[in-house]
Amino acid sequence: MIKLTDLINEMILQEELVQSDAWKAIQRTIDILKKKKKVLLLSCSNRYNWDDNNIDVPKSKMIAMYLHSQLINNSVLIDVPELNIVPCEGNVSRKDGNSCGVLKSMLKDKDKNPSGHHRCWASFNNPKDELWKVSKELFESDAVIFFSSIRWGQTNMYYQNLIERLTWIENRHTNLGESNLVKDIQSGFICVGQNWNGEVVSETQKDVHKFYGFKPNKDLYWNWQYTKNVNDETQKSYKNSYKKFIQDTKIQDNKE
Repeated sequence: MIKLTDLINEMILQEELVQSDAWKAIQRTIDILKKKKKVLLLSCSNRYNWDDNNIDVPKSKMIAMYLHSQLINNSVLIDVPELNIVPCEGNVSRKDGNSCGVLKSMLKDKDKNPSGHHRCWASFNNPKDELWKVSKELFESDAVIFFSSIRWGQTNMYYQNLIERLTWIENRHTNLGESNLVKDIQSGFICVGQNWNGEVVSETQKDVHKFYGFKPNKDLYWNWQYTKNVNDETQKSYKNSYKKFIQDTKIQDNKE
């Protein structure tokens, strides 16, 4: 017999569920990106897998993979956690001033840096750094979409590390007075979380990308979040969130 308190709690939870129209957001995103010559999709969420026969793919990466499958003729998908991207060295705020993105920091490798635009001391100082795999594709694209999970109300460490390592793009035109390399690149940010701060994170990243010099498209900034109840940390909630994600996005039903 169902307890009245359980029934009430279930009704409250249903009222707080969000993003039931995720499929519409996905279709809107596809419609916009299909018009682009080349789209760079940067998936920044990770998952450890214990069972090769039961692979667990992060939800935000599932969206990225689905978009890639629909944009196969004009998109490149990069799994950022698979790259060796070392942490930012903080050269933007040295005691002797700002040396981020100066000409001396240019990556001197024509294969990794064919445009000559990649200027980052962390890449210069760390031969095994793989940020160039992102920047090389970025400078050939007219749209870029970042994907991230929400952890503790913020973007996850892989996205944060990536965006910090791209500071030289912003610094080039704001501090050094040179050209804006990404002024013609339309940007977007899609994030997935459980119960806290997804909308705020998405809006904040839109501002960040605007500062960087990208052309943010408001229709390419959206989030999926299971519930608005920040205190709902039950195991049942986490298990149900995956089912609702599949239901809302229809990704599993539209794989082929």
